[in-house]
Amino acid sequence: MSHPVSPNTVLANALTHAEDVLAPRILSCPPERIVLVVGTQINGAPHLGTSLVQTLAFAMAARLGDRFGYPTEVLFSALDNAPYELAHDLLTGSVYQRAYAQVLGEPALRDLVDALYQPLFTALSRRLGIPHRIETYTQQQASERYRRTWLRLLPRIDATRWWLDPSTGTPHLRVPCPQADCGWAEKHAERTRARLVSTDEAEVTAVCMNHGPYAVTITPTSGGYLDLATLYRNLVKELSLAEDQGALYVMVKGGDWVFGSQLVDEALRAAGLTGGQSPARLFCPQIVTDTGAKLSKSLIRERGATLPDGAAPWMLDTRQWPGSSTEYADQLLGMTDILLSDPRHFFRAYSAAEVGRLMTEPTTRSVPVP
Repeated sequence: MSHPVSPNTVLANALTHAEDVLAPRILSCPPERIVLVVGTQINGAPHLGTSLVQTLAFAMAARLGDRFGYPTEVLFSALDNAPYELAHDLLTGSVYQRAYAQVLGEPALRDLVDALYQPLFTALSRRLGIPHRIETYTQQQASERYRRTWLRLLPRIDATRWWLDPSTGTPHLRVPCPQADCGWAEKHAERTRARLVSTDEAEVTAVCMNHGPYAVTITPTSGGYLDLATLYRNLVKELSLAEDQGALYVMVKGGDWVFGSQLVDEALRAAGLTGGQSPARLFCPQIVTDTGAKLSKSLIRERGATLPDGAAPWMLDTRQWPGSSTEYADQLLGMTDILLSDPRHFFRAYSAAEVGRLMTEPTTRSVPVP
């Protein structure tokens, strides 16, 4: 497989290997283990960009373990709080949503993750010898550490709210209506309010479009479903992970997250964390169209845009890959070997056509040199 021609950049010029970008965090405060965290909204079949970031998380875990000698693992956050359906309140105009977690339920969600993501994770784990575990957002928000972090953050929400929502200053907190078979919640939290009752208890009040006003109690171990919008969720997650003194958590994200992470970083600082306390981040190559926009299922399917030149249907729905899941994993690993062979190849974006070439040309996997 021929290598791409990649320009030099300021970051690439400062590194010998792509993983060097994490060396300062590892060497300044040596951890007991390294956990690479990769999250995905499970709102349909994964596309190639999702698979690429997930594969790079496993490949980077292997390289870090070889180089630094610490145990490494991959944690997949299955974001089952993605919107499943939307509705408008005819009286107020407010938008309401029900998430996958409320509509499908835990058994169906587990089957969905097993069908769409587990085959690739299993193949990558076996190929690289890297263990992995899967945690849904439902499980995460129910954990005591996550809820205690949210409760501790609540008195400082005024300091962080403009970073979490620069347009309105209202961080989107959704606690779905607790009535049986309901589960609707205000998408933009216009009438949702949270009040700290004690250090271990908060009351959330909201208005359901079907059942009117309601109140839900949140404690570290019980209470309603704590659904936080993207930036808010990342703030609480990263604050909670910072409490684990034995592990270095590396947030593995697509390149489109570079801009959004600025707001999360400022919110972390406003909440009182220093740079050394917050989790490390690794931004992976982004797949773009010929216009430079992110290769997006929603743009192509929902807005009627045409498939960009060089792209194939399997890039938007990896179930259409013309081969087995094991072959798909092998081709992804072959491509990640190339991306990780030089920082110039890693810290950049790729057109769908170029990624298609890298994915479909014959490849022989090499053993990465630490």
